[in-house]
Amino acid sequence: MLSGNSFATNWNPMIITKAFANVLTGACDYSNICTHNRNNYDYVCKNNYFYISFRTTKPMNILEQFGIIPIDFATLASVFEGYKSPADKVASLEKKGELIRLKKGLFVVSPQVHRQALSVELIANHLYGPSYISFEKALSLYKLIPERVHTTRSMTIKRARNFTNPIGNFEYVTATTDYYRIGIRTKVIDSKLAYLIASPEKALCDMIITSKRLRLQSVKAMQTYLEEDLRIDVSAIEVFDADVVKQCIETGKKRTELLQLYKLLN
Repeated sequence: MLSGNSFATNWNPMIITKAFANVLTGACDYSNICTHNRNNYDYVCKNNYFYISFRTTKPMNILEQFGIIPIDFATLASVFEGYKSPADKVASLEKKGELIRLKKGLFVVSPQVHRQALSVELIANHLYGPSYISFEKALSLYKLIPERVHTTRSMTIKRARNFTNPIGNFEYVTATTDYYRIGIRTKVIDSKLAYLIASPEKALCDMIITSKRLRLQSVKAMQTYLEEDLRIDVSAIEVFDADVVKQCIETGKKRTELLQLYKLLN
């Protein structure tokens, strides 16, 4: 029930016949206050007057509830279970650009629906996992390297995989479980969502251990690699946690190279 004070300046009184009002709103008692919505306009009946809002009200798209979180086909099928063919409905929404296919059976709602920026990092975590963002992508997010990164590389304990979709290119590199679990952080998005990312130290270690032809036998060689190959300002790593590097060394991966990094940090 609305009070008389509920009518703002965007409500326009119109005296019309009750018959016409019933066509728009259905039968109602015009001696009281009642609200209706037809054809994307808000209507209010009050004391034998019929008010129409200047504002339009667009119905919420059912896909908006998912926001930027990737969703699998089973979830979408449950949402559209009332359709004769949920698969056809999903295909139709993809064709209309409201759904973006990330891989077979996995989608994300288009920004044109929820009007939010997608998170490449969150998508990478969902696309293939368990995994965490690392390598150049993580170093770029930490503002340690100046280059723009075009491929999002992640570390995983599963077999290596590559994916290409409308969002971008995604690569996954295999690590042993003991090495994988070191130095992983949780990055929160908008206080409600989160993705996994390597700490700065771990991202750098990941770069070193996966570079097959990299041979660094001295601290000086390591510093040159950081400054000239990766273009990292060495002063930026002064706050690195050397213990993360030490844990990586203990797993046996590229011990000689990682030892030079550990010495540089100390």
